[in-house]
Amino acid sequence: MKTIFLAGGCFWGVEEFFSRLIGVNDAVSGYANGFIENPTYSQVCSGTTGFAETVKVTFDPDTISLSTILKQYFSIIDPTVLNRQGNDVGTQYRTGIFYTDPADLPVIEKVIREEAKKYARPFVVEYEPLKNFYRAEDYHQDYLKKNPNGYCHISFAGVEQANQETLAKHEKHYAKPSDAEIRSKLSKESYEVTQHAATEKAFTGKYWDNHEKGIYVDIVTGEPLFVSTDKFDSGCGWPSFSKPIDKSFVTEHFDGSYGMSRIEVKSRTGGSHLGHVFNDGPREFGGLRYCINSASLRFIPLADMEKEGYGQYRELVR
Repeated sequence: MKTIFLAGGCFWGVEEFFSRLIGVNDAVSGYANGFIENPTYSQVCSGTTGFAETVKVTFDPDTISLSTILKQYFSIIDPTVLNRQGNDVGTQYRTGIFYTDPADLPVIEKVIREEAKKYARPFVVEYEPLKNFYRAEDYHQDYLKKNPNGYCHISFAGVEQANQETLAKHEKHYAKPSDAEIRSKLSKESYEVTQHAATEKAFTGKYWDNHEKGIYVDIVTGEPLFVSTDKFDSGCGWPSFSKPIDKSFVTEHFDGSYGMSRIEVKSRTGGSHLGHVFNDGPREFGGLRYCINSASLRFIPLADMEKEGYGQYRELVR
């Protein structure tokens, strides 16, 4: 995972915007590049601390690039206005891009040059190394999720298009093989489960009681699906997870077979049948139970994730 720190006016909307982008693992509101320690919101609002309301964006560079992140940033700010965005005025509402990796600077400068061509007035967006960052008070975190009608100065219109572009790249990378190729590489059970929605017998799959750290991927395409951190013992006899790595990596479908009403779960790109999702999971982890067939999965131990091409997900494995 990589991080970039973006100041774009009131952090409520900026945080919410980036939290909706596929490939963004986390967005945290805070205060950056000031000159006191542990500032409070009221201190920052005084305009005397040097801090800017800033969002720490943690993202998977193999899913969404820094360039894309920055282009989306410029779509929600006015980069030609100093110390103001929307109705908010003050140095704490200035725009800025703060980085921790010097290798990011050429990317930042290139995007700024490209975006500057769209404006007649000069840019006033700061871009410099991150000096410090302090997480904002808890009531600021996920503010618009908790207060859907709360104040927001930005538009979320670009989120859907950005996500569609990200998914298109994702699907191309994990393209589904031909049926003949799938037959040749899978066991009979895995083929029937993934392609014809069969179900392995409880307590027979190789991963139902696997406690090793690592990542679980679609056995057909290699598409990342779940990590061991989110696996728990449900007692049902199949691997159980509280959530997928990214909800966009799976799709859900109504399943009325066998006289039951269930929600089937498939891998997004390969369309592999994985299992079902139920609402009887641990409350402390969100209350969901993704009940998945071992035959649909390939497990990659933590030690092998880097060489197998899943190094960007190592930070999720704890």
